[in-house]
Amino acid sequence: MAGHETDRLALLELKAKISHDPFFVFRSWNETTHFCLWYGVTCGHRHQRVIELRLPSLKLTSSISPFIGNLSFLRILLLQNNSFDHEIPPQLGRLHRLEILLLHNNSMVGRIPSNLSNCSNIEHIRVSYNQLVGAIPTAFGKLSKLQGFYAHNNRLTRSIPPSFGNLSSLQKLVFSNNLGGSIPNEVGQLRNLIGIGLSENKLSGTIPPSIFNLSSIRFFHVVFNQFQGSLPSDLGINTLPNLLDFSIAYNQFTGSIPPSISNASNLQRLQIAANKLSGNVPSLEKLHKLNFFTTFENTLGGSEEADHDVNFICSLTNTTMLELFQIHSNNFGGVLPECIGNLSLTLKKFVIGYNRIAGMIPSGILNLVNLEVLNLAQNQVPGNIPAAIGRLHRLKRLDLSENNLSGNIPHSLGNLTLLLELFLFENNLGGRIPSSLGNCKSLISLHLSRNNLNGSIPKQIFGLSSLSIRLVLSLNSLTGSLPMEVGNLKNLGILYIAGNMLSGEIPSSLGSCIKLEALSMAENFFQGPIPPSFGSLRGLQTLYLSRNNLTGRIPDFLADMNLLQHLNISHNNFEGPVPADGIFKNLSSDLVAGNNQLCGGILEINLPKCNFKESRNTKSTSTLKLIISTVLGLLGVTSILYFLYVSCLRKKQKVSTSSSLGNLLLNISYQSLLKATDGFSSSNLLGVGGFGLVYKGVLDEGGTIIAVKILNLLLHGSFRSFLVECEALRNIRHRNLVKVLTVCSSVDYHGNDFKALVYEFMTSQLKP
Repeated sequence: MAGHETDRLALLELKAKISHDPFFVFRSWNETTHFCLWYGVTCGHRHQRVIELRLPSLKLTSSISPFIGNLSFLRILLLQNNSFDHEIPPQLGRLHRLEILLLHNNSMVGRIPSNLSNCSNIEHIRVSYNQLVGAIPTAFGKLSKLQGFYAHNNRLTRSIPPSFGNLSSLQKLVFSNNLGGSIPNEVGQLRNLIGIGLSENKLSGTIPPSIFNLSSIRFFHVVFNQFQGSLPSDLGINTLPNLLDFSIAYNQFTGSIPPSISNASNLQRLQIAANKLSGNVPSLEKLHKLNFFTTFENTLGGSEEADHDVNFICSLTNTTMLELFQIHSNNFGGVLPECIGNLSLTLKKFVIGYNRIAGMIPSGILNLVNLEVLNLAQNQVPGNIPAAIGRLHRLKRLDLSENNLSGNIPHSLGNLTLLLELFLFENNLGGRIPSSLGNCKSLISLHLSRNNLNGSIPKQIFGLSSLSIRLVLSLNSLTGSLPMEVGNLKNLGILYIAGNMLSGEIPSSLGSCIKLEALSMAENFFQGPIPPSFGSLRGLQTLYLSRNNLTGRIPDFLADMNLLQHLNISHNNFEGPVPADGIFKNLSSDLVAGNNQLCGGILEINLPKCNFKESRNTKSTSTLKLIISTVLGLLGVTSILYFLYVSCLRKKQKVSTSSSLGNLLLNISYQSLLKATDGFSSSNLLGVGGFGLVYKGVLDEGGTIIAVKILNLLLHGSFRSFLVECEALRNIRHRNLVKVLTVCSSVDYHGNDFKALVYEFMTSQLKP
């Protein structure tokens, strides 16, 4: 009975550690029910002691109580797929009867306790997908009954202990961590080994020949390591004859693919990509069960008889379960054989890009109706894109870029309604962009640059709200305007339409594309100003507008775009001051060159000084001077207003319409002048002088046309000019002198002092 109580208390200690139990499984763990009836607990019939504790996939959050080591009859402990954290309690080493320990898919930290080697009956250990560190305990070499040890996706270091060669029952050895060193020769002694999974480590050296002699091995995974050497010449015959999966990609293997590999008739995956293999690919005619075949990123092909480089494809026509075929980034040349049309209808990915293939697209490829990815990019493929390509209804990615294709883009591409990415750039394609592409409602990326496409951009393209990665139409001969519908692309990240013959104004709706990170409209015939709506593009990092006919001033909001890193507005007709903040702080002169009416900016861009700088871009050289100038200005304005008031009192004649207007203007505000001049727009600018700017304006009160002279208060002498001009014009009347109506002394919306003189507008331009 004492043993029963020990088990019960150990279980209650485990429960006490649980901090999150979303499925309420521990409600049954109470005093009214015998612990052998608690959820997840199994007891032996003879002694009524706990022999199994199964609590997997319950989203439990807890640390494992060390009291679990008191369950001395425990054989099976399943705690996988939860959120157990802290260390694996070393008290588990007391469980001498333990056979299965599953702790994978948790958040456990620390080292693997070496005293687990005391669990002499253990057969399976799974601690994968945790955050365990340190070395694999050498003492585990004593676990003679161990069949499977899975510790991948942790942070384990050091090397594989040579003592593992003593694990005579071991069937699967799976580590994917940061292990270094080489595979010990002793591993070749494990005659029951059926699987080696050592991918994603830092292992190096050569594979011990003794391992290749293990006929029991069915899967061999060493992807993403630094292994060297060549493959055995008898691979598949005397070496690893029962292979199902041979994956050695992303290493440094050299030499050729042994022709004997075809004798491994049960092979389902042959992944030898990203090595340094060379020569021709041998016949694979006996690999009838092959699913995956990848040889990309080697130096295969390039034989003297280049026309035969890809003839091995025909040896796969009896492979009825082939799904993935990737041989891109090699030296394959020649012509694609028509036998491609006889490949399995199960084929989903056919990727042969980045080679030297020169033949036309074989018509047979259109028989592969279940293709999801077709990639022939960066070859030398000539001819037209087959119109029947629209039959490949399952296509999600079509990449025919960087070839010698000509003719028109087939309208049948609009039938590919599942298409996500379409890349046809750098060919010789002509004609118009088919409007049928507007039917590809799943399209996220469209790249058609560097062709000979002409005509206008179909509005249907801008109806693809799915476009979120890129729309690239640069370097063609497209004409017309950029449609307002471009604003529908609210999720688009990249828009490149540079190097065409597009014209008209930039549509303000482009400001609705708020996810834009890169926008290139350079080398077109766009005109007019940069739309104010561009201020909404807060995520913009690249903006190229060079070599157009754009006009107006450089908007201040460009300086406020914190993420903007690349800007080119050269060779336009911009005018006025260049900002000195934000992106403009480090702008080089060639990025604003060709705008002859620009001024100011940082010294490095070598533009002439502006006669008038906006207050936001100027700083006072002396705070004291600014204070004195402000006080004098206020006193001067007060005096002038007083003299004007006294003068009005002395007038005895009847008030005329014009004098009524003058009285009305006497109290004119900054807001009224801002509105009258359309925000001091450059289109209303009449002239620039030594002390300020003169704008034309229209007052709401009767539509009276006025001229407004704004003084730059930070220029030396500007206040004196203001006072002298007011005093001189107060009483003088002459046909050649313009009548001053009133003055404005206020502050603008930035809190800066604002001084202006308001004149009657004359037909001839006022000189400031």
